Amino acid sequence: MDHLIDEIQAGNCSGDLPTGLTSDNEWVVLTGDQVVTHDGNILEKPHSLEQAKQFVEGYARSPCSTVGSCVLTHLPSGIQVSGVDTATIYFKPTITGEIIDKLLELDAPVLSCAGGLMIEHPLTRQHIDRIDGTEDSVMGLSKDLVTRLLGELRQKLAKNVVH
Repeated sequence: MDHLIDEIQAGNCSGDLPTGLTSDNEWVVLTGDQVVTHDGNILEKPHSLEQAKQFVEGYARSPCSTVGSCVLTHLPSGIQVSGVDTATIYFKPTITGEIIDKLLELDAPVLSCAGGLMIEHPLTRQHIDRIDGTEDSVMGLSKDLVTRLLGELRQKLAKNVVH
């Protein structure tokens, strides 16, 4: 799992950040990514309906986890802080691949979600047993992680000004 975290954190966009900013024009840029892991595999967005159904059927047998990373970059200083948040979703055995068809009938974008996972949808929600972690983390961005990183960035910036 450590290599996954390193890969996600390495995906920061430092090469895409604006340049030429001054202390009169400061920004904090948030970049992030998320994947779903299941049975030791990394599940990104499903390539097909069949793959989405396979993902969901696997969730009935064993829990899946979301691994989300966040990098905050202060501009113009370039100071960065980063972190990772993980949440584990336990589904009831009642969830089946048929839910994908039902979600598609309702125009739910299941092929646009990592692991085909849409916990916020009422059709999916009824099959969730419990979540170890926060719902916002599962949905892509942990508020707790961002708040913690903002505090870390504030401390680093304060040290940078003092020295």
